[in-house]
Amino acid sequence: MYNLTTKPEVSQMKVQVVESLIQVIWSLAADAQLAILGKILPNISYASSRKLVHFALKGDYFNFLNDELEIYTLKYREAIA
Repeated sequence: MYNLTTKPEVSQMKVQVVESLIQVIWSLAADAQLAILGKILPNISYASSRKLVHFALKGDYFNFLNDELEIYTLKYREAIA
């Protein structure tokens, strides 16, 4: 059986729904925003440092650092080894 959540168009629809909800929340008065965010934020689980490092390495997010020139100190204007 095909899982609907694996379809790209379903994933895109989910993103659009979340973006629409965020716009609605930001359009509310400040006290209403706080009330809603107070209910949402405690339920968000945060990734551990180990998971964040794994995702960063797996996703190649920092590959641009390989293309950087040497890093220099401002004080001595010498390359850092």
